[in-house]
Amino acid sequence: MALFRVATFNVNSIRSRMPAVTRWLNDNRVDVLCLQETKVQDVEFDPEPFLRLGYSVVFRGQKATSGVAIASLEPLSEVRIGFSDGEEPEDGPRLIRGRLGGLFLINTYVPQGKALDHPDFAYKLRFFRRMRALLERECSPEEPVLWVGDLNVAPTDIDVTHPENKRDHVCFHEDVKRAFEAVRGWGLVDVFRKHRPGEGEFSFFDYRVKDSLARNIGWRIDHVLATKCLADTSVDCWVDRLPRSWEKPSDHTPVVAVFER
Repeated sequence: MALFRVATFNVNSIRSRMPAVTRWLNDNRVDVLCLQETKVQDVEFDPEPFLRLGYSVVFRGQKATSGVAIASLEPLSEVRIGFSDGEEPEDGPRLIRGRLGGLFLINTYVPQGKALDHPDFAYKLRFFRRMRALLERECSPEEPVLWVGDLNVAPTDIDVTHPENKRDHVCFHEDVKRAFEAVRGWGLVDVFRKHRPGEGEFSFFDYRVKDSLARNIGWRIDHVLATKCLADTSVDCWVDRLPRSWEKPSDHTPVVAVFER
């Protein structure tokens, strides 16, 4: 049985985290690695470490914030950057997509939102609306579609530690959960929850919380979502906590999904 492995990882600066990324890829030779928050202009993104490992890489970034990239053993085709919907901002540093054979792959870094009364939160809700429109415009729920990335939403109470204290957080407020579910309602399955329905599974451990990894205080805001026909072929999905324990880690850690080909 041939397997296809996809991972998503918010690296919180590719220049700071490149040693961790290459170390992880050496140990986990996934077919596709989607990165978020690369925080580097395109002219300063170094593809060589990926090329040496046999990966093609496409990317779009900007200085000090945002940035997305996709490294893949098989080069992507039909690569598109940003929403391509005529709206502003185009938001290339937050969305990149392409095809791998019959698979349509979308990698996003959804805005965090800052505060409920901040313009960034209103834009976050609009980002989800634009995502739903993109899916309706470019895809079909009947074809293999994979949407991954740091989506900055914890969909349910078991996706965050102490949910009772976070009802007004920009990643847990009812408005953002509804916006996320509206996109999912197009026809996407939460692949992680298909295989891991229990509590205590997180992908983000805040630097500001003392010993957050050891105490398992975190958020599940990094997601792997697939159309049903693709999700039905998934055999596992998990959070790899190990890189969060390495020296100078990202505050996120990879989420990996495995599919039958």
